[in-house]
Amino acid sequence: MKVTVIGIGRLGAPYAASLAEIGHDVLGVEPDPKTLGRLTSGLAPFDEPDLGATIAKHAASGTMRFTASYDDAARFADIHFVCVPTPQTAGALAADLSYIEAAVASLAHRARRDCLIVAKSSVPVGTMDRLATLATGAARPGVRVSLAYSPDFLRESTSMTDAARPTRIVVGIQRERDRPDAEDVLRHVWAPWLEAGVPLVVTDWATAELSKSAANAFLATKVSFINFLGAMCEHSGADIQALSATLALDPRIGPAMLDAGLGFGGSCIPKDIRALAERGRELDVPEAGFLRDVDAINIRRRRRVVALTREALGGTLTGQRIAVWGAAFKPGTDDVRDSPALAVARELAAAGAAVAVHDPKALETVREEAPELATCDDAAAVLDGANVLLHLTHWEAYRQTDPAALFSRIATPVVIDARGTLDAALWTAAGWTYTALGQTPANVRAVKEAAQALTGQPATGLEGNH
Repeated sequence: MKVTVIGIGRLGAPYAASLAEIGHDVLGVEPDPKTLGRLTSGLAPFDEPDLGATIAKHAASGTMRFTASYDDAARFADIHFVCVPTPQTAGALAADLSYIEAAVASLAHRARRDCLIVAKSSVPVGTMDRLATLATGAARPGVRVSLAYSPDFLRESTSMTDAARPTRIVVGIQRERDRPDAEDVLRHVWAPWLEAGVPLVVTDWATAELSKSAANAFLATKVSFINFLGAMCEHSGADIQALSATLALDPRIGPAMLDAGLGFGGSCIPKDIRALAERGRELDVPEAGFLRDVDAINIRRRRRVVALTREALGGTLTGQRIAVWGAAFKPGTDDVRDSPALAVARELAAAGAAVAVHDPKALETVREEAPELATCDDAAAVLDGANVLLHLTHWEAYRQTDPAALFSRIATPVVIDARGTLDAALWTAAGWTYTALGQTPANVRAVKEAAQALTGQPATGLEGNH
């Protein structure tokens, strides 16, 4: 079938590639000239595993093409998937719906025959009613523009894998307003996935809209809950890693998202929970207020890392040299949007520290977004002359690094593990002073004793400059 994908960004690019992979002819609409230039050259617009190879393959075969023109899209197909951004509104909590409103209105106005527009961007509940009114007002006489809502559940760094085998497909259809065959048309589009056993939930617009918001809010709540427990452990002497392990053994809870640390970030979860909280306020749902606490716990973990860094440096940040491992909001991506790691690095720099950052993928973006930060292409060299090392994004390469080999590079061997994924005993045995979120001095003593048992020698901790 011929389909279009409107917006070839973090959502649209992998979704368009996945549609081409299951046999459709795809036309992508992308207004940004730089992004469009990369796409028309068969290149991915950003770093994502397997995305570049898939785009190159289908661009070469002609099953993926790209344009900036909505007129081209309206002529090409009668099924349009809208994947444009819905960012947080500047200075407010609500979602900015201007991009998706413009996309739907542009498609509806240009359609010369009946068409189906499927919104995939994250939106607050009630948005589809607004979009339907826009589409009806923009459509030409005699042309029926139907709308459906099918949220994405792709994760950055694994989006191509997620797209190849979705966990579920949710679609909201208002049968009294839509074309009667809308569900059948979409079942045909998604047939390879459905035949492979992917669950399909067909519901109304509001339920489909909430299905994405609910998923992100639940994940955010779980992350903030374990970070609340991390704060409890810091004040009580409990062991956050052992506590997380006990929770993970409960089949009703499970191990996912139970790693205490710096918290969540990225382009979806933070703005989606804020938009859901704001929509709850608009609908006079007082229970939605708990999401503000979820958000606040997450932000406080960032401030806690800044406070731990200040403490490690004797109470002052001015003039201190700080090495940072990680800038992306999660490993496997170059995306720094609402990144906890980048937020911490920037706050330290604003307080007067000289901050140097290493990240395996995100340095180019860091140079554009945070020019006040120094960047270093080498994970070891970034430590040279620093007074503390902060581990802020849990790339596997950092976990596998030998701390003994780094000991002589840093002026004072102090590491703050904000992700809790470094081997505490190994770092302590190598002479480092190790601190992690959720730890207390008693936890640190236990780590030192474990390190001494490993080596037969006392852990040295800080013994001057190196």
